[in-house]
Amino acid sequence: MAKGNYEDSPEMTQDEIDRFVAYMNSGEEVIAGSDVHRLMTAASERAMRITSRMNAQFDSLSDTRAQLEELWRCELPEGVGLFPPFTTDCGLNTHLGEGVFINAGCRFQDQGGIYIGDRALIGHNCVIATLNHNMDPAKRANLLPAPVHIGSDAWLGANVTVLPGVTIGDGAVVAAGAVVTKDVAPNTVVGGVPAKLIKEL
Repeated sequence: MAKGNYEDSPEMTQDEIDRFVAYMNSGEEVIAGSDVHRLMTAASERAMRITSRMNAQFDSLSDTRAQLEELWRCELPEGVGLFPPFTTDCGLNTHLGEGVFINAGCRFQDQGGIYIGDRALIGHNCVIATLNHNMDPAKRANLLPAPVHIGSDAWLGANVTVLPGVTIGDGAVVAAGAVVTKDVAPNTVVGGVPAKLIKEL
């Protein structure tokens, strides 16, 4: 039995996965202690089991691909690649196009939905977040999901952080170390904290 406020969760059923993902995609607030919050914890345990195994011992890129397909519950599109280590605290709401490459050390918080277009490049140690906490201190443990969309042929440099609800347009470049707090137009370069327009391509 885990310590603190968490208890070990049983494996999620397909019905529970479907209900959880549908609720998160609705954008409705997740109330702390609710049934949906319980499912979120179960999803986290499932993701940690798979990614801990994937990251513990590298065998081959094809083996990593197979474990990602287990994590994301889908057949990966052609040419998708990922270098471990990789972590996620959900793993049930990530959607990739063809030819996406995710470099080592990335962390995806995909409860609210992460959508990455064809041939996008995700650099070392990028963080993509799709959850905010309620700003009211009395409700701070509640969660607000919002999806992140990354366009086709976009490139996120190393150590980029993308915050919930952001859309990064097709062909855009996000400079290393940037924190993206608002939408990025297609075919532009942004950088800084918070990220601002540097130039158009």
